[in-house]
Amino acid sequence: MNSGTGGLYICLLSIHGLIRGEGLELGRDADTGGQTKYVVDLARALARHPDVARVDLVTRLISDPAVDSGYSRVEEELEAGARIIRIPCGPDQYIAKEQLWDHLDSFTDNLMDWLSSQERSPSIIHSHYADAGYVGVRLSNLLGVPLVHTGHSLGRDKRKRLLARGISREQIAQTYNIERRIDAEEELLANADLVITSTHNEIEAQYGLYNYYDPDRMAVIPPGTDLDEFKPYQRDEVFAFSALVDRFLTNPEKPLILALSRADERKNIAALMEAFGESPELQDAANLLIIAGNRDDIRDLDGGPQSVLTDLLLVLDAYDLYGKVALPKHHNPEDVSRIYRMAAASGGVFINPALTEPFGLTLLEAAASGLPLVATENGGPVDIIRNCECGELIDPLDKEQMATALLKYLNSDAQWQRASVNGIKRVRELYSWQAHADAYMKSLRSLRGKYTAIASAKPLPRKLRYRDRAIVTDLDQSLIGDKAALSELLTVIRENRKNVSFAIATGRRVDSALAVMKKQGIPSPDIFITSLGTRIQYGQALTDDDVWADHIDYDWSVRRIRLALSRFPGLIPQEQRQQTPFKISYYYDEQNAPSLDELNTLLRQQEITANVVMSFGQFLDVIPARASKGQALRYVAQRLEIPLEQMLVAGGSGADEDMMRGNTLAVVVANRHHEELSPLPSKDRIYFAKKSYAAGIIEAVEHYDFFGECRVPDA
Repeated sequence: MNSGTGGLYICLLSIHGLIRGEGLELGRDADTGGQTKYVVDLARALARHPDVARVDLVTRLISDPAVDSGYSRVEEELEAGARIIRIPCGPDQYIAKEQLWDHLDSFTDNLMDWLSSQERSPSIIHSHYADAGYVGVRLSNLLGVPLVHTGHSLGRDKRKRLLARGISREQIAQTYNIERRIDAEEELLANADLVITSTHNEIEAQYGLYNYYDPDRMAVIPPGTDLDEFKPYQRDEVFAFSALVDRFLTNPEKPLILALSRADERKNIAALMEAFGESPELQDAANLLIIAGNRDDIRDLDGGPQSVLTDLLLVLDAYDLYGKVALPKHHNPEDVSRIYRMAAASGGVFINPALTEPFGLTLLEAAASGLPLVATENGGPVDIIRNCECGELIDPLDKEQMATALLKYLNSDAQWQRASVNGIKRVRELYSWQAHADAYMKSLRSLRGKYTAIASAKPLPRKLRYRDRAIVTDLDQSLIGDKAALSELLTVIRENRKNVSFAIATGRRVDSALAVMKKQGIPSPDIFITSLGTRIQYGQALTDDDVWADHIDYDWSVRRIRLALSRFPGLIPQEQRQQTPFKISYYYDEQNAPSLDELNTLLRQQEITANVVMSFGQFLDVIPARASKGQALRYVAQRLEIPLEQMLVAGGSGADEDMMRGNTLAVVVANRHHEELSPLPSKDRIYFAKKSYAAGIIEAVEHYDFFGECRVPDA
């Protein structure tokens, strides 16, 4: 890959949900909301900008008879300069975003493979939502390009609101994988160069909950609206959808109160129907139309939508709202703009009564169509209604206030006209996709020249370039511990040296590692990764990879880190001989020292971006954000052009974890099973050997048929 010349190449990441160019399945489930439309429209808008050469919207490849076959296409053209790229991630089936976390490292590796086949490297990585943020951090660090992030919603805010509803922390953690999500959000905020939000409220109320909250690195750029699709109604326009609505209503000539959202508890549409049921004046003034996704049979829906729709029917029956409420079962994506115009033509009002709304894209669509707005005061609608002067904000828990706001526009032609005209005008002025793209490109100016993509390194020794697989092992407690097994393993490696490179990846310094290796009779490896991935050397001459050293030096400050950690007990600096220019090492006293989470929090609060690594429960190291054993390994794999699927990795401590995640073939030898490796046992490519030390590595060689077919387990 090379950085290329000309306009920017922007790589957008949006992993979960169902993403395609046409016929977006909005409202199908909790993962197919406004974000999917946002990223598709953003890709198109950026591709039209004169400073952009290419936009790739990267998402997950899905091959599942339960969804359309189009989601299994690797490439889909959106328009000139923009396309959707689909990358394998976990099982073929369509699964919820909460189930994707264990597969994101593999997604990263698969995407890196795909990017390496392209003519140029991205200029910008722009991740959407926490799962893509996790991937974006790793891509940004590996490629040396800026990271832009849009959260859409945030885990800490979600957890706060779920707790307020009486849901236990245990249930939240189990259902939403919330801790993993929050950790990913903290990490990406520490690494992102720019965070794009839709509203000022999002910055203050949501991002303000995080340790690495830095409003100076945030830009408010509201999403755009397709003004060709969402536009005012024409006097002679005929609405075919009205036939589906009118059959519910006794007096279909009345104005329509329109609500359009997923059948989700957070959208609070049952409270809207209760407000309608409790207000005879509102019932006299208008009919209520609720568009809440698509369904054939409520009984066949997932638990959340099923519960919401059941509640709606119960409320409808309790208040005897038959003939006053329309609840159609089906609508097509192309119907949505016509539904807005139909409601506007009736003299109606659009309402979003959500408990919280991160932005409120439907509000812009409705306002552009000429509808006055009534919307929740929690989140994005605050900015929209302030900027457009086209509606009222309400407390979504106050049903009386909800009814009063709706009646303000239903009972006054003057108020209705003023809000309608303002909405049409201001959305066009402030919320077009062209305006969004212009503001977006302006916000990127500060990032240009900030990064330098990884330069071309010196050619590797010829013998390394022709080997198609590699054994990579930690030194202590993995390779060393059983002399007889070590001798056998080294013999096996020697017999296969024409095809196999031998690599050591250790937390030790070079001199310390060499001393141990000499004592154990271990020959010089082909690749030597030392000091926790901060130094890479090749061959018997131990030729340094200076390109890697320059790459990891970005935003690294030994002085700031030492100063930040100096006031804490239980952190005792190791001897000078254990320190390196890119590794700060401490002895860790768990009785007195802060926890690993507390140390990470401290560094984030002081705007220090670094990796903190614990080994054996007693050694703590701080290294650059771009450095780790796993990142060094992937850099080497790219240089050697060896697929990660043909790299056998042996390790066992927390420092080895990111080497073992993703597409590598990993083994944990028996003597290291007890060590902390997070949820690695659930991974298919982690083999837990029955034998210890080098004998366990030999066992893994046989398990994977590493010198033969190199069997890759199903992901």
